[in-house]
Formats: sequence, C-alpha cells, structure tokens
Amino acid sequence: MNWQGAIAGGVMMVAPWTGFAQQQQPQQQQPPLQVVGDAIPQALTATPGDPARGRALVASRQLGLCLLCHSGPIPEERFQGNLAPDLAGAGSRWSEGQLRLRIADAQHLNPASMMPAYYRSEGLVRVGTVWQGKPIMNPQQIEDVVAFLRTLRN
Repeated sequence: MNWQGAIAGGVMMVAPWTGFAQQQQPQQQQPPLQVVGDAIPQALTATPGDPARGRALVASRQLGLCLLCHSGPIPEERFQGNLAPDLAGAGSRWSEGQLRLRIADAQHLNPASMMPAYYRSEGLVRVGTVWQGKPIMNPQQIEDVVAFLRTLRN
C-alpha cells in the first residue's frame, strides 16, 4: 500500500492513497444542520432511513468505523472497541434527533469529543488533502445509521 503524507500547521498527516478523490461521486450541496438544543430534529433527507443499511454502515470497517471505538450488538464483528459508549440500548437512551446530532457532529455537544464529525466538513483539523471539504457520510447514510440505532432498545 502506498502512503501519502502532508504537513499542515506542524502536524504530520498520513493517509492511505486509494484513489478516493477519483471514486467520489460529484459533490452535492449539503443541507445545513438545524440544531435545536441537543438534537437535529429534522431528518436530513425526505427518504426515511433504512435500519439494515444503517447496520451495515455501523459494522463497516471501511466507512463507518463505529466499532473501532464502540461495542454493539453485532456479534459477528470481532474486536469491537471500548473507548466510547456501548451502542446497545442507544435507541432507548437518545431520541432520533439526539442520535442524528451525535453522528453528524458530536463535537457540537462536546468540543473535546474524539468522535469524528460524519457530516460536518468545515473547521476540521488533520484532514487528508483528498478528504478536505467532503463529509464522511452523505445525508442518507446518516439517516440510515440513525434508523438502525433507533432499533437498539433495552
């Protein structure tokens, strides 16, 4: 695997070169986040989230990477994280809007959060050149993950 590194602001950034920029679909305008209190009450898309697609995103070791830090009720995935809250029961602990904000931009609630902003693409640090200005997940993927997490009830 080839590695590409860059220095910005005295911080070394290293990212795997995968041709990501060429594989991306044309960039669509991101709807702005409408935060109310500790939540984003409005869905980011007109299409409801799909829990099965959301589960696949949470389990993905290429896109979501959720299980790098979180553990969850996905028994077929080994080596789950323990740095962040367990996802089991997430649908009981947080509302749909609260989950949406935590996924889209957890740093809005806690600026020191290690959780990446999956939707926000501005004002971030240590972002590889090919990923700058691009969200990790599109609005439908955010809604899919929210739909899955809502199914996780105690």
